[in-house]
Amino acid sequence: MVLQLRGVTKTYETGDGPLPVLRGVDLGLNAGETLALTGESGSGKSTLLHLVGGLDTPDAGTIEVAGANVGAMGDEARAALRRGTVGVVFQQFNLIPALDVAANLSFQARLAGHDEPAHWVDLAERLGLTPFLRRYPEQLSGGQQQRVAIGRALAARPRLLLADEPTGNLDETTADAVLTLMLDLVRESDTALLMVTHSDRVAERMARRIHLRLGKVA
Repeated sequence: MVLQLRGVTKTYETGDGPLPVLRGVDLGLNAGETLALTGESGSGKSTLLHLVGGLDTPDAGTIEVAGANVGAMGDEARAALRRGTVGVVFQQFNLIPALDVAANLSFQARLAGHDEPAHWVDLAERLGLTPFLRRYPEQLSGGQQQRVAIGRALAARPRLLLADEPTGNLDETTADAVLTLMLDLVRESDTALLMVTHSDRVAERMARRIHLRLGKVA
């Protein structure tokens, strides 16, 4: 099992007092499995994704990624987790504007110690990016930028890929094409995929679906 959550809770302090966001979440995800995380705004989806990615820590419960307890890690260990074991794709593409497509694709791989040009060149070809390797993010369409973001995350050969509304900024046709490529690449690499989405169409293409309601699995 690549991802295991047991009794995960998270509360934030606000001007109006404590705000419970997650109230004891349990879930598991195996290698090569795809899971859609759905729920209304404010249900805790993005918070859960941030906790799994080590961008925040839970108040209680355990989060294990590839057998490592994320909540018990220090900042340096969690950063190392994101460099190699966990890949992240956001709705906002978060590409490095000063780097061309080739450098964006190879950057994360080098950080993870997986500087394998043949791998990211193959990813670029699979994602239809080969003609654009020397272009910069501002010279690409939204769909092309999201393909670069997916390729960059997978170039590091992560065990787990986290995706937060990765096709939310794309038109329906482009979103379908990008999602198909992502699912194909995840399946071939045996990477586990946890995707936050508001779209029923997107969720239906995942192997499983979990719905969060008021911080709990409904």
